[in-house]
Amino acid sequence: MSRVCWKVCGITNIADAVLSVTSGADAIGFVFWPGSPRAVTVDDAASIVSEIPDDVWKVGVFVEASSEALRDTIAGAGLDFVQLVGDERAASCADWSKPTWKVLRFAPGTGSEAALLQAETYPDCTLVVDADVPGEYGGTGHVADWDVAALLASRRRVVLAGGLRAENVGLAIKQVKPWGVDVSSGVEAEPGVKDRSKLQAFARALEPYR
Repeated sequence: MSRVCWKVCGITNIADAVLSVTSGADAIGFVFWPGSPRAVTVDDAASIVSEIPDDVWKVGVFVEASSEALRDTIAGAGLDFVQLVGDERAASCADWSKPTWKVLRFAPGTGSEAALLQAETYPDCTLVVDADVPGEYGGTGHVADWDVAALLASRRRVVLAGGLRAENVGLAIKQVKPWGVDVSSGVEAEPGVKDRSKLQAFARALEPYR
């Protein structure tokens, strides 16, 4: 199995960004959806990015943002990747100058054929499989459908999200075999504030897959 990348999402301050990087994270994520308790402004993100090494990926998380807002945020915050978590059209994956990740959520009981058909509508994206929680766009702490995620990961580059924490991430990797994992609430003291011990425990749990 190849090396598993990992992203710490919902970064809101420099201290948590630095902690994530020193713990070994490959990427940090900024939420630009105003409805999130982890939301940051473009200026907030830019000031954090200025303190982070260039080789750490900076990912912007958006919910059905306008083309203008996306372009301005990519440039203003210095983003390396775009992560779309709403009901964006499939063509959005090819619209930006940066590689795009598309979040998919699968309702309980989603069959293999339906899951594959949904994934195939986003051929140009890295897929992020997250938990299906009505009305929510991530960071819920609920676990995604690992069986569906494993099916997609056998065919596509998949990042597994949803309810990951130090206690279950190893099992998740063994079952799903994802390209990467994405953690937010599982390493938090409260929404938008990371917990040092939880984040470092998560990093230790990933060591066999690094």
